[in-house]
Amino acid sequence: MAFMEKPPAGKVLLDDTVPLTAQIEASQSLHSHTEYIIRVQRGVSTENSWQIVRRYSDFDLLNNSLQISTLSLPLPPKKLIGNMEREFIAERQKGLQAYLDVITAHHILSNCELVKKFLDPNSYSVNYTEIALQHVSMFFRSEPKWEVVEPLKDIGWRIRKKYFLMKIKNQPKERLVLSWADLGPDKYLSDRDLQYAVKLLSSCSHPYIYKITFAIANESSALVIRPFSEKGTLKDLIYKAKPKDPFLKKYCNPKKIQGLELQQIKTYGRQILEVLKFLHEKGFPYGHLHSANVMLDGDTCKLLDLENSLLGLPSFYRSYFSQFRKINTLEGVDVHCFGHLLYEMTYGRPPDTIPVESFPPAPSVFVVSVLESILTCEALKNGMPTVSRLLQMPLFSDVLLTNSEKPQFKIPTKLKEALKISKECIEKRLTEEQKLIHQHRRLTRAQSHHGSEEEKKKRKILARKAPRCQLPCGSLSVGMCYFLRSQRTYFITITFLRYTWHDLPRVYLLASKSVLLQAYPHCNFLGIFFGPHVAVYICFGVNGLLTLKYCLFIPCFFVLFIPVLL
Repeated sequence: MAFMEKPPAGKVLLDDTVPLTAQIEASQSLHSHTEYIIRVQRGVSTENSWQIVRRYSDFDLLNNSLQISTLSLPLPPKKLIGNMEREFIAERQKGLQAYLDVITAHHILSNCELVKKFLDPNSYSVNYTEIALQHVSMFFRSEPKWEVVEPLKDIGWRIRKKYFLMKIKNQPKERLVLSWADLGPDKYLSDRDLQYAVKLLSSCSHPYIYKITFAIANESSALVIRPFSEKGTLKDLIYKAKPKDPFLKKYCNPKKIQGLELQQIKTYGRQILEVLKFLHEKGFPYGHLHSANVMLDGDTCKLLDLENSLLGLPSFYRSYFSQFRKINTLEGVDVHCFGHLLYEMTYGRPPDTIPVESFPPAPSVFVVSVLESILTCEALKNGMPTVSRLLQMPLFSDVLLTNSEKPQFKIPTKLKEALKISKECIEKRLTEEQKLIHQHRRLTRAQSHHGSEEEKKKRKILARKAPRCQLPCGSLSVGMCYFLRSQRTYFITITFLRYTWHDLPRVYLLASKSVLLQAYPHCNFLGIFFGPHVAVYICFGVNGLLTLKYCLFIPCFFVLFIPVLL
């Protein structure tokens, strides 16, 4: 069976970069042990959640496996006597929750296969090492000149991508790296276009793109062979790591944190920006820049993994830029990822949080100037600068590039059009994900504000306020909304108010606004009222969404919220 033939089924188009969160809901004591019932959620939708049951021994086994990272993780200690007491179980549950919070918040740990299998065993039950070996074996049947030297276990961060050290039989001293990857959720090229585009990568010649020796794809995966570099990647240089070591061991907890020299930062940064500009001008989607995807060849940086966007693989930094709606193009993604890389080159470690509020001392103020244009709150709200704009900034504008190799990468017109459509589809999925995250964030803020102690006190004060002229039967208002898109009716709220004629519109306005903010987190509300009997709501929507526009309050009558298209 040749590699190009259809492989066995088993491929899952799941975005592995979507964060998992875990909350221990309860515990149950059995004869000799305690089980913890954990609610796991993927992303922001509560509908995409499930329950798992884990014992302390399962946590202990996971923790032992994660020790390769050399991180100090807060797993509660073992206890042999008294471990079935109620107080101890409650205290241990708090400790295990803290442990889950740490590993799900850590960018590298949360994406590793060990944690994914612990939290989502149904989605990660497949042994991808075995599948990769099957595909590589198929490949060798049609290409007998290659030979596997050894598997490179867990040297990358992707669960569905495996690496093997290779050699050519008639050139036994030359070493190469074979990477096999499953297709991802952003694969929008047709099978025919995908196979042609992947094969075309070996013809790409650029001084700052790492040479591909051989590349081939089928309907479910791809296989790429490159020369092996003993020097490793830019990330290996920063972290002083050995290229063949596992990803968790190399990058989770570096022994010494030290950034690069200023001249290295300037030169490497300029080279990376030049190749990004080249790809953008060619209309070739990338979106996968990070320091482990930059190979070092002497004093030259060379970009890796151009095939990732063709295969539809999600980006290493996707969980970061999916939070910001202004980063909605692959060009913007590349610039944002460059900001992460520049920070890492400068300080020897990734930023603690995004956005970055303040930057530590840097070798040059020009470095901070570039970082501020990409990673600050203001930059993330306003949008990313272009690559051309970054090249004009003082940090990179005076760098002289000595490499005279002429870039060559000819993309046929039909394939270029297919790449354009694929790029638009990738950006559309990103925009939809950002929209969901934004709405969830607005809703969470509204619920938090509504349930805050300050708001509760305000409501108590209003309730206790002595009425000057009470309505005989109070005021009953029913909020109802009819959605044109779903053709369904939802009752939002029913409120019973007993206040003075003077206070009624203001109180009603506050109560309704609180409810509407929870039901419609995408709306901006402006409340205006006239006189004691009438309140008018004006709601401004975002991006053409259906929103409520007017609300008329009349005491002792029903109130109808009417949705209209803005």
